Amino acid sequence: MRTKGFAALALGAVFALAAWQANAAIKTQTVDYKIGNDNFEGYLAYDDAAKGKRPGVVIYPAWTGISDNEREHAERLAKAGYVAFVADIYGKGIHPKPPQESGQMSGKYVNDRNLFREHVKAGLDQLSKNPMVDAKRIAAMGYCFGAVGALELARSGADIKDLVLFHVSNVASPTPDDNKNIKAHVLVLQGQDDPNTPPDKTADFEKNMETAHVDLQYVSYSGTAHCYTDSKAGSDMSHGCAYNPESEKRSWQAMSDLFKTTLR
Repeated sequence: MRTKGFAALALGAVFALAAWQANAAIKTQTVDYKIGNDNFEGYLAYDDAAKGKRPGVVIYPAWTGISDNEREHAERLAKAGYVAFVADIYGKGIHPKPPQESGQMSGKYVNDRNLFREHVKAGLDQLSKNPMVDAKRIAAMGYCFGAVGALELARSGADIKDLVLFHVSNVASPTPDDNKNIKAHVLVLQGQDDPNTPPDKTADFEKNMETAHVDLQYVSYSGTAHCYTDSKAGSDMSHGCAYNPESEKRSWQAMSDLFKTTLR
């Protein structure tokens, strides 16, 4: 009888999940906000059928600004029960073209970490004050340049539960002592063939995290270059930037498993 009871409970949970998915209504919208006198435009995704406050995830985009890749991933998070907000780092309507324009624009922030922190914090604030979000259950994630920004957010002492970095372009910090301010669980999901993170830089980063007593998990995917989560990145590994659907799937699962443990 006990076994049957558990079976009935499990079956009920399956039906409940199926019913929730059937009623899910993913909504998306742009969100205008300001940093000082400058205008910014983020992207919000959520399930309109969900009730009550739920965990939130702030997403920081790669060096070309908010793109289809970040928007699509925000919608996937919304389907999983999170409120997702893609923050705007550069300003409304600014989408520099790679590599020269985006390199110059992203370099402005990489070389001025205080400015970078101000802009990533503004994105976090937009998500935190959303009435659908439980401000005590927020994670941050980023891609490439955006992952650098997410890391700077954590180094500033932001109150976030998790930090997930996809193919982060630069793990070094001009102020390594700030690593001690990191409160989040840190999950780095990196391609083994990513030219932006040579082995010596990775070793230094891991050592610095250990010294700061940061809860770090560093995952390296073989046969995987930079940009591996972006389906529009092509497949030519010789450029150092290529889509890898298998690594993208595995990295998303790793992030989802972390969120289920810490945000749920």
